[in-house]
Amino acid sequence: MKPIEIRELTTVELETKLGDLKVELFNLRFQHATGQLENPMRIKEVKKTYARIKTIMQERAMQSLEA
Repeated sequence: MKPIEIRELTTVELETKLGDLKVELFNLRFQHATGQLENPMRIKEVKKTYARIKTIMQERAMQSLEA
């Protein structure tokens, strides 16, 4: 996901997406460990998207504290 797409989501949607990404990352790591992973770059993509969502959530938290 691109940052613009992430910023359009609500906080509840972000939390849901974050949970989904966490589960997906676990499954990808498990597949990698057992040698069944078809696309190793997917791990990198999921980690980046996870970090982007966490960053945007942190930005929103900081903005709510300032207001």
